[in-house]
Amino acid sequence: MKEINKRILTGFFLIVLLYLSFLYPFILIISLILISIISWIEFNGLISKIFTKNIIKINFLKFFFKLLSLIYFFLFSFLIFDGIVQSDFNFIIFYLFLICIFSDIGGFIFGKTFKGKKLTKISPNKTISGSVGSFILPLVLIPIFNYLIPVNFDSFYTLIIFVFLVSFACQLGDLFISFLKRKARVKDTGDLLPGHGGFLDRIDGILLAVPIGIFLWKFLLEIGF
Repeated sequence: MKEINKRILTGFFLIVLLYLSFLYPFILIISLILISIISWIEFNGLISKIFTKNIIKINFLKFFFKLLSLIYFFLFSFLIFDGIVQSDFNFIIFYLFLICIFSDIGGFIFGKTFKGKKLTKISPNKTISGSVGSFILPLVLIPIFNYLIPVNFDSFYTLIIFVFLVSFACQLGDLFISFLKRKARVKDTGDLLPGHGGFLDRIDGILLAVPIGIFLWKFLLEIGF
């Protein structure tokens, strides 16, 4: 119960922050800068712990991953900023964040309730039932957003496919950071958020799911699906 409260609190904080970002651009800019810097620092901490040997090849790989992560966090921030400032697209950004939050909460609730087989060795705490829950809970958003959404797709099932793919990307992002933590032999990416771990622990799925969701949404509109 304590862990689910943490996740709900984190989700609520992200939603409020996103809402304020819609109203006040300076909050959006400051938030994106802080999120990118903190996440980059925590990510680099994992990379540094993984590549500990003083070998030229390993040092090069360390530099490569740090540079790649810097570019990625910059592009992520740009995509969020560009989406929110577009009046016809900011609603989708909000939708994507909600899908990620519901996916995270759904995975935790189903995993703790039904338990069962482990999903992968990468993250021992993740179960197949939890993964199923990550797909199911975000589906409750579809009737609401199908009514409110400014874009009407030809098929209601398009939103279902969209939610499934975004949730899948969210889980992949979560597993990727879990993989790095396992390699670095650490439980959390940091201790910035007491009781939560690092900032990257809370937004790992969002970092992958939101950019993919943005491109997927544009693609579906272009093909008129």
